[in-house]
Amino acid sequence: MKFLLFIFAGVHLLPLNSGKATYRHDNSQRTFQEIKDEIAHYGDVAKAIINLAVYGKAQNRSYERLALLVDTVGPRLSGSKSLEKAIQIMYQNLKEDGLENVHLEPVKIPHWERGEESAMMLEPRMHKMAILGLGSSIGTPPEGITAEVLLVTSFNELQRRASEARGKIVVYNQPYTNYSRTVQYRVKGAVEAAKVGALASLIRSVASFSIYSPHTGVQEYQDGVPKIPTACITVEDAEMMSRMVSRGSRIIIQLKMGAKNYPDANSFNTVAEIVGSKYPDQVVLVSGHLDSWDVGQGAMDDGGGAFISWEALSLIKDLGLRPKRTLRLVLWTAEEQGGIGASQYYQLHKVNISKYSLVMESDLGTFIPSGLQFTGSEKARAIIKEVMSLLQPINVTQVFSAGEGTDINFWIQAGVPGASLLDDLYKYFSFHHSNGDTMTVMDPKQMNIAAALWTVVSYVVADMEEMLPRS
Repeated sequence: MKFLLFIFAGVHLLPLNSGKATYRHDNSQRTFQEIKDEIAHYGDVAKAIINLAVYGKAQNRSYERLALLVDTVGPRLSGSKSLEKAIQIMYQNLKEDGLENVHLEPVKIPHWERGEESAMMLEPRMHKMAILGLGSSIGTPPEGITAEVLLVTSFNELQRRASEARGKIVVYNQPYTNYSRTVQYRVKGAVEAAKVGALASLIRSVASFSIYSPHTGVQEYQDGVPKIPTACITVEDAEMMSRMVSRGSRIIIQLKMGAKNYPDANSFNTVAEIVGSKYPDQVVLVSGHLDSWDVGQGAMDDGGGAFISWEALSLIKDLGLRPKRTLRLVLWTAEEQGGIGASQYYQLHKVNISKYSLVMESDLGTFIPSGLQFTGSEKARAIIKEVMSLLQPINVTQVFSAGEGTDINFWIQAGVPGASLLDDLYKYFSFHHSNGDTMTVMDPKQMNIAAALWTVVSYVVADMEEMLPRS
């Protein structure tokens, strides 16, 4: 998962002479009460989905499927053999599950490897630091970079002290406020440090909690700015160096990074469907990304989201249901590098954008859901609120703003309604992009509930007589 974007859209209701709000899509006019009545008729179906996912024979299935994959192949970095092995395994899994139109869509993705890396504090004392190089970073010379530290807490402070930065290693000890704000230091830290002549940059991990765990992630170079090595350090080391500097200590670090960038690699987005019974050319898309960083197991980010999306189609198939429009599962590749696989999917399929009713991505964890994030017109939001009311049996009915996901934002920004699962972000960002992202973080009962929500929403929206209205 890369960024949390905040997108809002609204539209006014169209009044009829009767004074009732009317929801217009194409050539139809229906009162909102008629739409509410239609959704209410899905109560028994929603209960059947919940019972199967949470209490029935399918309980814990998404967890067990996920554990088998990540224990078998481990983390799945863009361009790696383990990612491509995972894609081939999932292709076979989806075919064996009896899903329709299972296929792989070829894309080109970045290939970067971190190699051996280390950071050693030499002054004011010897201290081996835990680091994780950032995606696409260049490496250091074989002998490393040994330099004095300039520690700053913000980009503004770096600009004020620009004259001190040349020939040094810039260390950012920015406070964690929330992910979308704080991640800018990881993404842009190397560029801003290079602009003022730094030799390398080390960024305090973007994490809500730390037990001496560095958190990796993508960073971006800028044309015309020298490329310098960059890595994340632990919260603990960043704060320790801040204290040292406040006492007047001079800090010297030796940084060694064997990171290398290679030519783009071949990969695939993995696709499967339940073809719609009445409007097969119309689509509700459910998704998660199959790639991960090269640490931990990629179980939480985003194995859980990918596997509850597969589970949604499995549950619907197990119940013998077939929605009116096509329910399409996409397991994205190279999300962590900025939605690379999803961008190419969008370019290939955007010609049919008018046929997409809803795009969904789960990429913020599959713990106990707080509810559903949604971006779309006010009319569509009102419909989604009614759909979410069907989840009262598991007490997860809230609809929040800002439905988003790196892989579906292309569609949302073009006007397609979008939804994402929201749950415990403090827990999520404690393990995010770290060695701690393993199956130990996951809970099968929580995944059952997340899968039930995901399935009810995707099925009902896919089966309603009309697509969700747009602005």
